[in-house]
Amino acid sequence: MPHDDGRWSTPCSLGLLVNGPTLYNRADRAANGITRLVSRRKQTDGRSRTPTIVPRGVPVSPFHVPAGAAALFFLILIAYLPVLRAGYIWDDPRYVTDNPTLRNLDGLRQIWTKPRATIQYYPLVFTTFWLEYHLWGLQPAGYHVVNLLLHAASATLLWLILRRLRVPGAWLAACLFGLHPVQVESVAWVTERKNLLSGMFYWAALLVYLRVMPLDTASGDAARPWRRYALALGLFVAALLSKSVTASLPAAILLVLWWQRGRLGWRAVLLTVPFFVLGMASGVVTTWFEQHNVRAVGAAWDLSFLERGLIAGRAVWFYLSTLLWPVGLNFNYPKWDLDAALWWQWLYPAAALGVVVALWRLRARIGRGPLTAILFFGGTLLPALGFINVYPMRYSFVADHFQYLACVGPFVLLIALGARVLPPRPARGLAALLLVVLLVLTQRYTRVFENEETLWRDVLARNPDSYLAHNNLGAIFFGRNQLDLAQEHFAAAVRAEPNFYEGLYSYGRVSEAAGQLETALDYYRQAERVRPDKPDACCSLGSVLAKLGRPDAALEQFQKALERNPDFETAHIQLGNLLVQQDRRAAAIEHFQAALRIRPDS
Repeated sequence: MPHDDGRWSTPCSLGLLVNGPTLYNRADRAANGITRLVSRRKQTDGRSRTPTIVPRGVPVSPFHVPAGAAALFFLILIAYLPVLRAGYIWDDPRYVTDNPTLRNLDGLRQIWTKPRATIQYYPLVFTTFWLEYHLWGLQPAGYHVVNLLLHAASATLLWLILRRLRVPGAWLAACLFGLHPVQVESVAWVTERKNLLSGMFYWAALLVYLRVMPLDTASGDAARPWRRYALALGLFVAALLSKSVTASLPAAILLVLWWQRGRLGWRAVLLTVPFFVLGMASGVVTTWFEQHNVRAVGAAWDLSFLERGLIAGRAVWFYLSTLLWPVGLNFNYPKWDLDAALWWQWLYPAAALGVVVALWRLRARIGRGPLTAILFFGGTLLPALGFINVYPMRYSFVADHFQYLACVGPFVLLIALGARVLPPRPARGLAALLLVVLLVLTQRYTRVFENEETLWRDVLARNPDSYLAHNNLGAIFFGRNQLDLAQEHFAAAVRAEPNFYEGLYSYGRVSEAAGQLETALDYYRQAERVRPDKPDACCSLGSVLAKLGRPDAALEQFQKALERNPDFETAHIQLGNLLVQQDRRAAAIEHFQAALRIRPDS
């Protein structure tokens, strides 16, 4: 292990303390049956003699890496077998099934050159969807297979990185990353291709970068393979074009170098400057899109800095708890009530800061490893801790897919500590048991994502007040013309959140379909008051008023809808129909032509 002029007398590998002459890497033995002997070796630089961890057991067999990768792929495939029968769920229509940019070559051009052509500007993600659409159409199995392969590739790259960093139990830690149930949301949800594609590029960029920057100080900073540096930078750009959360990579690089070396030279920092600049630019673009395209604005995001601090402190402990005890995972967790006046809510951020301070003060005794793992966890989570507005905060402050990359820190720390404290035989048994339990839990949870109905029913079983789940279940029943069940769930959504625009609007729609026109009118008006910027409620109000024999009031509503969105195709069609009834055919034709310009295949 690298040393720093004797200033760190006990190098630590993510929580592993080495004070004896030998140590068995019990976690890797338990995971793949390969015994790795880690011994201390004296190294001298002419000034001091410092013990160094040297992995003697790194296999020389050329089949070791392919065999380890094959084992990882096999376990992940078994765990996620049910996803191959899964369909599409929430948000998948906007990303795939109803996405017009996937249909032709001009759509591919728009994906890259017209940022607002897609819901978020992640052109590499939508390019993969474009390719798949032209390979197997809208068959969901193909999209799920690609997600699964990307996740397995990420787990393999992570294993190679941990081996290079000489982390004990590297293969087992990669297995935790690949098999843990908290990853199901990212793998089984087609929309979260963002996580999987960006994650693969993130780990690939880190692996290449570790070949650029020496991990020890003895080799110095003089000679650098600039082609590898350019490749690492290119892979990082690919990660950002898949999801901007990977902007944390340069900070992770510096953290790894500090852990390995004990210090950061100015050259090491300087080489990461382009990474930081690109990451910040990507973050600015994503923040703009969240506000202007995804519409993460309004009362749900109007939070003070203190409230955001409360969210961050509690979220960190929530995520750690799901990693340590992955029971009761949910697609939509209950949203916490924030109150800065309640003293106990401040215990969460205080405890989180306390852990970081304690590990910093203890680093000379226990090594830099534990602090590195925790800082990686918190730093990678940072964009999802509430300080930046993201759309899912409307429904919950936490989501499993937010910790897709961050979970690596606690996993590595847990396995390394286990390798230190457990005797070899119990370690093998516990590791095998852990893998079996995780595989079973992941396979079981994956079945929840079979279709939208199974997903939302599972959410309500764990979070009965989820107005998101009630509204989406209502939409499913509405599509089946089961109006009573649809109305029941829309009513439950509105009870849970009285200012829920989608619930109010949907209740109006189902009431209109059931012939309850006055009730529909009332709910459309409530929806318009909640979101006066939306044209949908105005248009539907016009439709009901026309049915009630009030054409002038209906005409006013259609015009109001078009003022809010001149490209609202439905309003043009509805207004055209009303004008036909009034025998104003020339004006009606203008609106029908406008609708065709907006959507030529209408």
